[in-house]
Amino acid sequence: MFKRIFWIGVGIAIGVVAVTKAQAYVKANTPDAARQFLLGPDQDNVPMKTLEGLVNEFNATRRAREAELNRQYIERAN
Repeated sequence: MFKRIFWIGVGIAIGVVAVTKAQAYVKANTPDAARQFLLGPDQDNVPMKTLEGLVNEFNATRRAREAELNRQYIERAN
């Protein structure tokens, strides 16, 4: 169990580093118009907006699944 958690954490860390390096490369080597297209107008907060979007999507999916399971449980109980 702990090995799996460790390797998931390593994978997440590598992903974060790769995305950070890619964004730094894009910022350094592309014209402003292309950066605006790729990263949007608020280029300094892209990682936080991405993380916020992922958390919001996870919570919406979790709530939908909980509602589905609750419906199934109530139908089975009746």
